[in-house]
Amino acid sequence: MRLYKNRIRRKLRLREQASSFNPLTDLVNRSESLLEQSATTPTTLTASTAATTRVSDEQHKTSTRRNGTQLPQSVSRTTSGDYQLAEDFSPDKKQNNNNNTKVFDGYSNMASQANHPGPAGPPAANGAGAPVPDSYFTETKKGEVNELRNLLRNFTTEKNPQRKRDIIKKVIAYMTLGIDVSRLFTEMMLAIETRDLVIKKMVYLFLCNYATSHPDLAQMCTNTLVKDCGNDDPMVRGLALRALCSLRLPQMVEYISEPLRRSLTDGHAYVRKTGVMGVLKLYDLDKEAFERGNFVDVLYDMLRDADASVVSNCIIVLNEIMVSGPNGGMAINRAIMLHLLNRIHEFSEFGVVQVLELIPRYIPANEEEGFQIMNLLDPVLRTSNSGAVMATIRAFLALADNGNDVEAMQRQVVGRIKAPLITLVASGSPELVYCLLKHVESLIDLCPAIFDDEYRQFYVRYHEPTNIKYLKINILPKLTNPDNAPDIVAELAENVADVDVTMSRLAVRSMTRIACRDVGGPGCAESIARRLVEMLDLNVTHICSEAATALTAVIRKHPSLKSFIAPPLPRALRYVTEPSGKASIVYLLGECGDVVREAPYALEKLIDSYDEIADPNVKIALLTSTMKLFFLRPPEVQRMLGRLLGKATEDVSSQDLHDRALMYYRLLRSSSGNPKVVESVVQTNVVIPETINFSEEDDGELRAALMEEFNTLSIMYGKPSETFIREEFQVKYVKMPEDHPLEPSGAGAGAAAPIPPANDIYAEEPRTVAVVPEDSGAVAPPPAASDHVVDLLGFGDSAPAPAPATPASPVGLSLVPAFSMSGEDYESKWGAIAEPDAMVTTVPMSCLPASTDNVEASLMDKHIMTMASGELDTEFKFFLYAQDSVSGTVFLIQSNISKASPEEPLMILTIKASGGENPSASKQKVEMLMEVLNAALG
Repeated sequence: MRLYKNRIRRKLRLREQASSFNPLTDLVNRSESLLEQSATTPTTLTASTAATTRVSDEQHKTSTRRNGTQLPQSVSRTTSGDYQLAEDFSPDKKQNNNNNTKVFDGYSNMASQANHPGPAGPPAANGAGAPVPDSYFTETKKGEVNELRNLLRNFTTEKNPQRKRDIIKKVIAYMTLGIDVSRLFTEMMLAIETRDLVIKKMVYLFLCNYATSHPDLAQMCTNTLVKDCGNDDPMVRGLALRALCSLRLPQMVEYISEPLRRSLTDGHAYVRKTGVMGVLKLYDLDKEAFERGNFVDVLYDMLRDADASVVSNCIIVLNEIMVSGPNGGMAINRAIMLHLLNRIHEFSEFGVVQVLELIPRYIPANEEEGFQIMNLLDPVLRTSNSGAVMATIRAFLALADNGNDVEAMQRQVVGRIKAPLITLVASGSPELVYCLLKHVESLIDLCPAIFDDEYRQFYVRYHEPTNIKYLKINILPKLTNPDNAPDIVAELAENVADVDVTMSRLAVRSMTRIACRDVGGPGCAESIARRLVEMLDLNVTHICSEAATALTAVIRKHPSLKSFIAPPLPRALRYVTEPSGKASIVYLLGECGDVVREAPYALEKLIDSYDEIADPNVKIALLTSTMKLFFLRPPEVQRMLGRLLGKATEDVSSQDLHDRALMYYRLLRSSSGNPKVVESVVQTNVVIPETINFSEEDDGELRAALMEEFNTLSIMYGKPSETFIREEFQVKYVKMPEDHPLEPSGAGAGAAAPIPPANDIYAEEPRTVAVVPEDSGAVAPPPAASDHVVDLLGFGDSAPAPAPATPASPVGLSLVPAFSMSGEDYESKWGAIAEPDAMVTTVPMSCLPASTDNVEASLMDKHIMTMASGELDTEFKFFLYAQDSVSGTVFLIQSNISKASPEEPLMILTIKASGGENPSASKQKVEMLMEVLNAALG
């Protein structure tokens, strides 16, 4: 019985041991004990010593079944079924490959103890302690690029589209950080075969980035990109074309030309505008291939593209390509400008800026056309885009220069643009506000008093950056008039006490400008002078110095203010420490010597301490003031002047001082019998008229030069572009066209000239062909039509043609009353006539029609039929046709009436003549048809 109980106790004890046994913990404990032994005895961890870590199968099964513990990879099972440490898991390898091996905390302790092992013993004879090969580490390389390579190799099998994007995004992120991931070029090429546009775009970016540095790799993707240029998806075609043109490799020219030419006639606008920008890249890559492709003519033809973004890109590319030509950009004429301005409402804000930058280079046919262009561009001033507003202002100023009374026209323009500018200044970012304020300052100089009523908008705000504060302080004196002078002076006086030293100085100078220009009305200069005198007594160094300098300018403009400027001068001389302020006080003592009784004695102290004066400007001011006092009070100044001349003539610290002292000495010595000669040289009590500014402020020529470069960096820098742009990069500013089809008075042809062929535009100066009837045997229009002043852009500024006395058409043109044609015939005839042969003109209307029916009825009375019409949000559109019963000429008309100007509506017409007589006679018929249209709609 006792034996049976002992056996049961033994089984229970073994079961408890088995349940509490953890092979991993036991393994770590045994390994730590072995390391402790190896620190005292030169023994290595071999297979024989590792055998001590064996664990029975029964214990292992029991522990893993109950605890669920998994052994690490560093523990292996022997052939006998026992577990031991793997030889690859040695402390030395763990230490050398810390980044490439993941271990448990217990093994980390082993590695830390192995950092300082004892002296190594001889290697084991059986080779058990031989070094282990590095295959474990070389097979599983780690690192960012290798990880990405592994991810990209499994890219095609990845089913999650978001996961695919994340992989490519990671590659692009590493590339952006500057990590060289060009080794992934092959894997990235395989990833391009996808329908995901986001992935394609990122892969294209990768290819373009490494094309220049790895041209051989870039050639690998040529076939793929060329194939994508023919993809059914227009977005893929555009992206592939952009990537293909962005490779910028000379050997890629032969692959670029054909896809580029196809893209310019693509049916999708995105592909076309991408192709237009690709033309510019081709021009930069190979100019000869560009010339062979005759792309300039194609770009001029594309100015008539239906999509406005394509047109704006054409303007950009043509300006860039022809910037070094004789015109300083793309050639323009009246027809081109008329075409672009009529479509101004279709462009984006960026495209509007491109069109507006052409207007300063355009010479209107007459003053009326300039007014019409201004009226057309007036809605652009209401946009929130500052670039478009500034481009419009520059266009207005350029058009104003072509008028008869330029100054009056400029004042009208500045008055119109004042409100939009003030709105932008009050609501923009700090960088934008600074740019706008610089241009506002130029406009204030151009047309004074226009912005005076908005002076409060230029007050300094506490949260504004310092550069904006400084600029506003400089602008405030230019806005001063007798009405707002007290407010502005009070505001500047508040800014004098600002903690910013520069701002405080600028405020004092601005007050001085108001006093010297005498723009504040009666008593303003005296009030400012009193404030400056009070500043002399302030215990602030920079304010005292700046106030003294300001008083020197005030007293030159207003000598009558000596009486209250003079008293504090001797006192101020004692505590003004800045050299500029001290020199100004000394100068004032010389000017006010007849008012200040102690002036000679104040200067004598400085003469006695002459050697202690370091600044040459103070010495020069002392010499000049002493000479002035000598002629005012000779007995008191004679001896001190002699001492001063002796010291100044021996002073070699300033050549100017030495020469001036020597000149005074020789003048006094040579004219001792007639001192009045010297007095006329020394005394400077000359009153400067109020209308004359100081020479440093007389910069009228510079301001005029800067206004020629309005809306450029010249305004920001305050100097012409040739001073900061090298000659080879300067753009010629050429106005065109030199000749117009219209007379300066506005009489002449009624129709605007069509856009000339592209090759004519590029080969020479742009020209417009006047539509003048020739002696071709056709019946001439009535003489009354030649005296008609045609409204070029349809703003109603010129009088419409008088209506005929009878409803009949003019002589020589008889329209068929019931002529009809199908839509297919209309479309085929319209497409058969080249665009350069079309006539573009405008017809002013008496009022904006309520619907298309009103216009159709008026035209029907004149036998002009309507093929189709419709009303859009911004305009009415009409497709009209008519036939001449005499010659059989069919007139095809496409027109639109813009709703942007309901007060002065106009119909824009594009007319093509099909069949009938010779071209010159057809032009005569078109002129007669326009007379009919004027009579019907005017």
